[in-house]
Amino acid sequence: MSGPVRAGIVVTGTEVLTGTIADRNGPWLSERLGELGVEVSHITCVGDRPHDLEAVLRFLEAEGVDLIVTSGGLGPTADDLTAELVARFAGRELVLDERLERRITEIVQSFSHHLRRDQEAMRAGTRKQALVPRGATPLDPVGTAPGLVVPKEGGPTVLVLPGPPRELQAMWPTALEVPALRAVLDRAEPYTYRVLRLFGVPESEIAKSLREIEAEGVDLGRLEITTCLRRGELEVEIRHRPGAEDEREALIEGIARRHGPRLFSRDGSTIDEQVAGLLSGKKIGLAESCTGGGLAARLTDRPGSSAYVAGGVVAYSNEAKTELLGVPSELIEAHGAVSPEVAEAMADGALERFSADVGVGITGIAGPGGGTEEKPVGYVCLCVKTRDGAKLERDPVIPGNRADVRERATLIAMHMLRRVLRGETEGEP
Repeated sequence: MSGPVRAGIVVTGTEVLTGTIADRNGPWLSERLGELGVEVSHITCVGDRPHDLEAVLRFLEAEGVDLIVTSGGLGPTADDLTAELVARFAGRELVLDERLERRITEIVQSFSHHLRRDQEAMRAGTRKQALVPRGATPLDPVGTAPGLVVPKEGGPTVLVLPGPPRELQAMWPTALEVPALRAVLDRAEPYTYRVLRLFGVPESEIAKSLREIEAEGVDLGRLEITTCLRRGELEVEIRHRPGAEDEREALIEGIARRHGPRLFSRDGSTIDEQVAGLLSGKKIGLAESCTGGGLAARLTDRPGSSAYVAGGVVAYSNEAKTELLGVPSELIEAHGAVSPEVAEAMADGALERFSADVGVGITGIAGPGGGTEEKPVGYVCLCVKTRDGAKLERDPVIPGNRADVRERATLIAMHMLRRVLRGETEGEP
């Protein structure tokens, strides 16, 4: 049986290599290839230097990859050399594709006819972009840069894509239909994926759990397991080829036994998706201080959120808490603006002011100043209440800088919302 189909990704551009522009293409391409069952062995960034790109192409070929995907270097300027260097790598001469030249000319003229441009320079640039390795399949441009599928006799097929992410992503479906590329991809055996999400579990605990589960006799060698802390939650991705379903399910059950309610998603659904579903048919009102509307922004980031988000108040000052949410000034004087009592009063105010079914109150000290020994920077009080009396309160001290405290407080509120809406108001999350 032949081995897995392997690929390497080459992201070109000195601006990417130096960090002036963040690479969005490498991860996106890796994810798309993974969905097709292709193993990505390398993602490499190279500057606009011919020697470096040629060296990477030779390296990937020596590594035995079946497919190389490049992004960038397809423009009309002198430093855009990807097509020329890939042609040299594949042992194919560059020839002018007249149909492609006409197409690029039409595109350029459509947006530059009202600008004063050097027509001769434009024609030279267009002709450069229309040079195609003999025998390669050109991909019509989404912007002005065409793509290419370039087979190499006895070596990897090279898929050449433009650098702008919008153009690259739009060209991807067309590239998948090219027979030379399909001949490679059709040999790949797609993975099966499962994603677990946990909240409040450090990576070290998951690592310990994996060792214990393997010691119980589960063959984890048949699974590819990746753990990643993302936006304050631990994501465990399990992927495998067909035939390892029993091991996957044994692993999931082992994690569930050890981490209980902290495993909040077995199907890959996010906390945002779950909270949106649980709010269906309900209205939520928000009262935020230290998060500055972060919870409202997160909830309303989803299309259709107007069906359940009634509104929110950013009550930063004590006066705003009193005037807009009805928090008694005596309560603030007695307990302080950052206190469980005030957080609950803010949640009550959100319930009342927005005629909501569930209300959230958040108040805290995001820092870097304002902390005391009793209430240090990072101390946040949160309360989630429903109109029928269910309630969940938390007052953690969140580590990190101001942005960390605000983001983490918003995430904690999301998980508290999930628990209250599911009727889980007892015990730790």
